[in-house]
Amino acid sequence: MADTATTTDTRVPTVIADGVHIVYKVHGSGARKGGATAALSRVFSRKEPAGVKEVHAVKGVTFTAYKGEAIGLIGSNGSGKSTLLAAIAGLQPVTHGRIYSHGQPSLLGVNAALMNDLTGERNVVLGGLAMGMSKQQIRERYQEIVDFSGINERNDFISLPMRTYSSGMGARLRFSIAAAKDHDVLMIDEALATGDAAFQRRSQARIEELRERAGTVFLVSHGINTVRETCDRAIWLEAGVLRMDGPSKEVCDAYDAFTRR
Repeated sequence: MADTATTTDTRVPTVIADGVHIVYKVHGSGARKGGATAALSRVFSRKEPAGVKEVHAVKGVTFTAYKGEAIGLIGSNGSGKSTLLAAIAGLQPVTHGRIYSHGQPSLLGVNAALMNDLTGERNVVLGGLAMGMSKQQIRERYQEIVDFSGINERNDFISLPMRTYSSGMGARLRFSIAAAKDHDVLMIDEALATGDAAFQRRSQARIEELRERAGTVFLVSHGINTVRETCDRAIWLEAGVLRMDGPSKEVCDAYDAFTRR
């Protein structure tokens, strides 16, 4: 008799996107005109105010991410990459479809809020607490976080208010704080685009450590070479549609060819 046994997929899913659509509204300059009386009238009439535009940012995206993967999200500006990550993190509602995740995904974005009037030192503590680290864990990893970011190499910047930091320094500190904790799912939005080559090498090495500790890493980046070097898989979104999902080299090569047409 022929062997009819089927191969069982033993990989552990961490994120499942099932036919995800995301539609949000953008309020134009004319949306707020007319004062309180006009606004109240619009509420009772149930009409959209003038200047409101619906954006269908993600259109029927389906994929499954597994434990131990590093997945690059690539695509043109406005293709829905950051919107999709925000939905996975629970920060953006899904209009249609479903997103399932294991544990609490953590989203690290370059535009993530930091408290500008507090020092870098205080932000390390608060950021660690926000991620669920104990005070003892923060004390044990504090120096490692500061050293990793590289922002304290000159002028003792860690003791200065965050408003004195450049955007690159702030981004490096955000990555360093987030990378100090192991995550079930860590999503990084353009964080590796900032910093010098040495910091990028440290970041890539840290992502490898996170993967080895059984997490899943998503990386949104316009740097195709960064995705090639850091990720084993890539998802290409274009105008909200999933164009390709597969080994990072194949997907990045296809995207390169598309952008050169």
